[in-house]
Amino acid sequence: LPSFVREHFKDSISDPSEWAKLRVKKFNAEMITLHMVSTDPLVNDTPIKEACKTIEDVLQAVKVPIIIGGSGNPEKDPELLEKAAEICHGEKVLLSSVDLDMDYKRVANAAIKYDHSILSLISMNPDEMRRLNRNLMNIGVKEDHIVMDLFTGGVGYGIEYSISAMERCRLAGLKGDKSLSMPIASATSNAWSAREAWMKNDEWGPRELRGPLWESITALIAMLSGADLFMMLDPSAIKMVRIASEYIFGKEKPSDEFEYRSWIKI
Repeated sequence: LPSFVREHFKDSISDPSEWAKLRVKKFNAEMITLHMVSTDPLVNDTPIKEACKTIEDVLQAVKVPIIIGGSGNPEKDPELLEKAAEICHGEKVLLSSVDLDMDYKRVANAAIKYDHSILSLISMNPDEMRRLNRNLMNIGVKEDHIVMDLFTGGVGYGIEYSISAMERCRLAGLKGDKSLSMPIASATSNAWSAREAWMKNDEWGPRELRGPLWESITALIAMLSGADLFMMLDPSAIKMVRIASEYIFGKEKPSDEFEYRSWIKI
């Protein structure tokens, strides 16, 4: 994480359960995403049992919904998500994620058995997303237990492809395609992979403002393209997107006065 983003979280960043509590209590997070990156054999190869202890700690620490993500390793993630589904029985978590290059049937069966939802991940390809979702539903996963992630490229890093994929899926769903009618998730924190978001460069302006701008604009673009759920990092960017969402979709304007010309100061 960039140092100026770390400042929001201080020492809690070393303890997932404390970090989750801080996110909820101080920054009003409506959902927590837990990525078990350390389980990847190329990172720390953390044992599944140890990873599950972390998941249990976070479940006890917060009362908001939780997304449990693997490391992205197609060999280890099915085992991890299967075990996570078991220990989270009764909590209704979102298992993230499954794709066509892994044993998604194993995760799907665990989700069915323990009544969880699944995040299906396909990189910017509505046709492949349709195929994966149909396969999941054929296994027995309910339509309303699937969330789609078509991958969100940050501003300047492929977001135009994300726009196209999200819009195609959303429009197909509205026209009656049940295999593409699910909610769309956007991993908006991908915006921080752009060096323009965090690199120190006086000509680009202060990065403490530039970074949140990069993430929030990425989220707003995804929102206008059909995304429903946003996995974000910077607290000020999250606040801005929440207020903008209330203005766009809310029945009443939010109580906080919103000055669009100086929103980054909130």
